[in-house]
Amino acid sequence: MKKVYRVCLPFFIFLLLFSCGTIRRNETERQAGFYERQFKTGDLLFAYDPRGNAITAVTSGYHGLKIDHVGFVVKQKDTVFVAEAISSKGVTLTPLADFLAHNTMQDEHYPSVVRGRLRVKFNETVLRKRLNHYLGLPYDSLYMPDDSAMYCSELVQKCFVLTDGKAVFPTIPMSFHDADGHITPYWKAFYARHGKSVPEGMPGTNPGQLSREKVVHIRLSRVF
Repeated sequence: MKKVYRVCLPFFIFLLLFSCGTIRRNETERQAGFYERQFKTGDLLFAYDPRGNAITAVTSGYHGLKIDHVGFVVKQKDTVFVAEAISSKGVTLTPLADFLAHNTMQDEHYPSVVRGRLRVKFNETVLRKRLNHYLGLPYDSLYMPDDSAMYCSELVQKCFVLTDGKAVFPTIPMSFHDADGHITPYWKAFYARHGKSVPEGMPGTNPGQLSREKVVHIRLSRVF
């Protein structure tokens, strides 16, 4: 009997973990189906990490949210994607359900995501054209201001233009310093490993900054 118990226990644990994962995935897909009806092409999706990290230590998000990533909604026929630049795939189109699942904390039922909608009219034709041009580019882990690679908020900044052709989001001097004005040890070590100086003050952008722009209306409720 003990032998049977020892054999079965790992199997039951596997079933439990699998069931929890399936339930979690089904809930995410249910949420995605609801959100698809609420979203419009060009809506910004800001992901935040309540725990904070090296990015949120040197940037500031809307109402203090520790925002460390941003993508934007792209509707193609009956499918909703999130255009984003991520380390694993570079510039890519991610199905909405996958984006929400990836940005849901392990012990949470809702994604750590808030929606931003532009208060100004942007050129959707140019948005799609520029996105198609950037799709497939590698991720820019060094946050450099060129088009050979792309980081998340850079993709947003370069894709969105007003109807008169001007950029919706201006670049700002990049910040790698803390509240006291000192470049943090993390970023000093990070760039030292790559044989580069910290690009403090170079033109760029960050997701927290975009969330605080006056042209963006943030929706904080669980229902986007």
